[in-house]
This record gives sequence, C-alpha cells and structure tokens, in this order.
Amino acid sequence: MDFNKLMKQAKKMQEDMARVQGELEEEVIEASSGGGMVKVAITGSQKIERISIAKDAVDPEDLEMLEDLILAAVNEAVNASKEMAAKRLSSVTGGMSMPGMM
Repeated sequence: MDFNKLMKQAKKMQEDMARVQGELEEEVIEASSGGGMVKVAITGSQKIERISIAKDAVDPEDLEMLEDLILAAVNEAVNASKEMAAKRLSSVTGGMSMPGMM
C-alpha cells in the first residue's frame, strides 16, 4: 500500500474521530428511575447536565430509597451514553479498537 495514501486515510480518520467526539459532547441522553421520579441528563461524553427529582421521591424518613433512585438513574444514563459513544465511534473506526478512545 502507498504510504501517502495510508497517511491520508489516517488523517481523515483522525478528523472524523474529532468531529464525532464533538458531536457526542453536544448530544444529550436522558435516563430515569422510579417510574420517572428521578431523571438524569448526560452528554455523549459522559458529562452530567442535570438531575431532576420529583417531590414525591423525597421522603426524609427514607433517604436511602432516594439515594438508590439517583444511583440507578445515573448508572443507566452513563451506560446509555457509553453505548451511544461506542456505536458512533465504531462507525468511524470500522469497529477497530482505538486505545484512549471512549
């Protein structure tokens, strides 16, 4: 294979990766728990944008339940964000694993 052609392909892949990563920073996914009592919005780059908690979810006598709902919603959001990022990035890399990438 021609070295110059290989370098052009590598440069294009690098540009495409940067573009997709920028898009992931803007993409927001929402996840919830407790039937929507706790909602978490997170970007495709795993930055939490907001957490909203319904008043009904707040019981001073059972803070452990609220903590569990928050934890469940955050974990669901992070997993969904990682899955989305993996799909988008694999479309650029052709499924090749890229060290240091999400």
